[in-house]
Amino acid sequence: MTETLLEFFKAMADASRLKIVGLLAGGERSVQDLARALGLKEPTVSHHLAILKAQGLVTARAEGTTRWHALDRTALERLTKRVLQPASEKSARQAPRRAEDFDAKVLRNFVTADGTLKQIPAARKKRGAVLRWLMRDFEPGRRYSEAEVNEAIQTHHWDSATLRRELIGHRMLARKDRVYWRLPEAEWKMGGEA
Repeated sequence: MTETLLEFFKAMADASRLKIVGLLAGGERSVQDLARALGLKEPTVSHHLAILKAQGLVTARAEGTTRWHALDRTALERLTKRVLQPASEKSARQAPRRAEDFDAKVLRNFVTADGTLKQIPAARKKRGAVLRWLMRDFEPGRRYSEAEVNEAIQTHHWDSATLRRELIGHRMLARKDRVYWRLPEAEWKMGGEA
């Protein structure tokens, strides 16, 4: 828990990132919108967004050639609950926390501060954690072209073909006629189990 908070506060310890969170609290924005509003260059805004995405605070969706970014209010609520939850409730929820703690540890080892995946983990359980993290970029109920899936993955790692196949193999994404969609989490093969 302490490490989670430390990473969160490190991500938020920047005036530009705080302003981005404030702007996204009002609704979706593109990199171009944020750059204009903040008086920053687009690559700088993209860098800040990658850090916020690595912490799970920002989601992105592609619409044509534009990527729209939004504040993940659910992630903020989860963090608040974890911080403010009484100790008695925390012990009752120990098993789900262990899974979250495992994912957080894996992501600290495999994802850089700017949201780039250093390498694809060889261990299936660790790879499952990375795949769950990648799925934050895909909205339930939305259909994606193969190019859109590749673009979303390539913001984190160059090998979109391997990661796309892994997402399908872990039943996180489904595909038919080169159209992809997110499957319900209940169907996901969480750690690469058979």
